[in-house]
Amino acid sequence: MADERKPSWKTLSGIDIPFEFPGQQHQAGQPPYTGGIHSTMYRSRLWTMRQYAGFSSAKETNERFKLLLDRGQKGLSVAFDLPTQLGLDADDELSLGEVGKVGVSISCLDDMRELFSGIPLDKVSTSMTINAPAMILLAMYIIVAEEQGVSADKVRGTIQNDILKEYMARGTYVFPPDESMRLITDIFSYCAMKVPLWNTISISGYHIREAGCTATQEVAFTLASAINYVDAALATGLDIDDFAPRLSFFFNCHNDFFEEIAKFRAARKLWHDLIDARYNSTNPKSKMLRFHTQVAGVSLTAQQPLNNISRVTIQALAAVCGGTQSLHTNSYDEAIGLPTEESATIALRTQQIIAEESGAADVIDPLAGSHYVEHLTEQIYDSAMAMIEEIDGKGGAMAAIKEGWQQRQIHNSAYSHLNQVESGERKIVGVNFGMMDENNPIKAMKLDDSLGMRQQEKLAKLRANRNHDAAMSSLEDITNAANSDENLFPLVIDAIKNDCTLGEIMGAMKQEFGTWMAPSGF
Repeated sequence: MADERKPSWKTLSGIDIPFEFPGQQHQAGQPPYTGGIHSTMYRSRLWTMRQYAGFSSAKETNERFKLLLDRGQKGLSVAFDLPTQLGLDADDELSLGEVGKVGVSISCLDDMRELFSGIPLDKVSTSMTINAPAMILLAMYIIVAEEQGVSADKVRGTIQNDILKEYMARGTYVFPPDESMRLITDIFSYCAMKVPLWNTISISGYHIREAGCTATQEVAFTLASAINYVDAALATGLDIDDFAPRLSFFFNCHNDFFEEIAKFRAARKLWHDLIDARYNSTNPKSKMLRFHTQVAGVSLTAQQPLNNISRVTIQALAAVCGGTQSLHTNSYDEAIGLPTEESATIALRTQQIIAEESGAADVIDPLAGSHYVEHLTEQIYDSAMAMIEEIDGKGGAMAAIKEGWQQRQIHNSAYSHLNQVESGERKIVGVNFGMMDENNPIKAMKLDDSLGMRQQEKLAKLRANRNHDAAMSSLEDITNAANSDENLFPLVIDAIKNDCTLGEIMGAMKQEFGTWMAPSGF
């Protein structure tokens, strides 16, 4: 079996590392993919080290991207500020005080140009954590790539585009569920034809886990949402194999080392079995669960923050042993503020040490056959399948969300965990165990508070200098198409080329779609 990473496979003591083991039950690369989706896994190619970054202006974030790429990062992952996530321009009155605070501020095409200035978009894979305005941000990215000479069929990356988990846990939704699903299926259809290498959705368990659900609930709720997306796409006339190979997933990796490994193995098998049983798919890639992992931000503590390096290492190693396709490692200071250059570099180096020094990447499905891991895999699979069937009985993920069912389950699990911590039943070092007086020298990174004003001035200049009639005509076209079956993606691209802003395009959709408030689950 050819490999690209090493001339030979041996331990530090010189013991040969087999490619596979006799009697191994779950072979990687073979259905139902419990052991991994590729037969060679990391022996041929390491996971993508994709650090999440974004803060302040596009220029400052561009500089951080280049730093991380220079230090060995292989993919970009963009964090947007709250106004951008909610489809608001930086000069909207609701954006006041939030511009650039938890991510980069992107309101117009020129912001996107600046974000990727000097970064060849035919050489990197870019992930964008964006949901309600996902179509608009992807359209901006495609235009910037084309301006670089990179055609849409060559760009690679992912948009999160998972609105159901926003209703469940995260809250950056804008439109009602049915209208949001329309935007998602329009993206599926357009990209299947025009942007074939792009992952059109990253169905996310990460945020519902951060909100307090268990590992089993994370798998169940995520895959139930995925089934809802598949059904919605099929209802528009798409074939399962037109879009399912580009579906991707995004999971959390928490502190329980063996449970997390088993979770990933169970999720792969469950997705294969669900697609196989419910749909007439002939493409094996439609049944492969490909996923990105981010270690658990909610597990990081402001107390004794350097301990977070240990937490991140354990969680990252679990993700690797569980067979992730890409990985983000959090910085040790994220419970205090945005990562500094130093902490972001340590987070990246943690992945590189696991890849090159630990030996974990040399073995395919290294914990296969462990009685404990196989037991956990089976238990998570069975429990998650039962939850999915319960959600099916409620009419599917969207129907259950509309009545607040998943929200209630998440709240109950979060409350149970909090009680365990407060009672001391579950120990957290530095929080309720191993506490000590601290003289904390770690300083949070400070942002430029003038960014909001500078963005306002930039947008005022844009609106003054653009072709007003062409911009207004583009926005009108979007509003009219929102009340029809026409795919909105080409119209959004035209609007951006006519210098319409993110907030204006979202506003044009709101005229037809309206807005919505999800039930809390209580």
